[in-house]
Amino acid sequence: MKTRSTSIKMMAGFLSIFALMLLSSCGGKTMNQSSEPDWVLRGSGAFLDKDQKSFYGVGAIFGVKNKPLARTAADNRARAEISKMFETYSASLMQDYAASTTAGSFEATSEEQNVEQSIKTFSATTLSGVVIIDHWSDASDGTFYSLARLDLARFSENIKKAKELNASVRDFVKQNAEKAFDKLEAEEAKRK
Repeated sequence: MKTRSTSIKMMAGFLSIFALMLLSSCGGKTMNQSSEPDWVLRGSGAFLDKDQKSFYGVGAIFGVKNKPLARTAADNRARAEISKMFETYSASLMQDYAASTTAGSFEATSEEQNVEQSIKTFSATTLSGVVIIDHWSDASDGTFYSLARLDLARFSENIKKAKELNASVRDFVKQNAEKAFDKLEAEEAKRK
């Protein structure tokens, strides 16, 4: 009986060590339900990463079989996602038409309606220091993803150096970048 108890304890110890080794081999990444990296699920935005403030853009392309072309398109879309955080022009037009015509009695009516909506979004920003830091391809549907990163410290240095921006525009952009991180830090403090 003592031998069996010792064997069970040894087996439990072995399983514990094996589980710890398995968990440590995950590289500290948070695992999600699918095989997608966390950054694909999180999407674009301003995030703290190891106490470093950065802007991230996620770009994706679907249905392009030419892999170099898909990679370039996803990279450009990731950069565009960061650009949209700083400056986006959006115009919307909504047209709504409705008519009801009655001839004589209420039984002979004619109804018609037409609703149209058009939205146009435009973003044009020159950003220095945006770097593509990761790629991932979804084997299930062929979607290719790119992750772009803009470090806030590097961005701030580039803003100081920018000669084409006047001082008020430069200060406005810099203040808004810092406000985004102040809001993020406040939200994180609430969760702690």
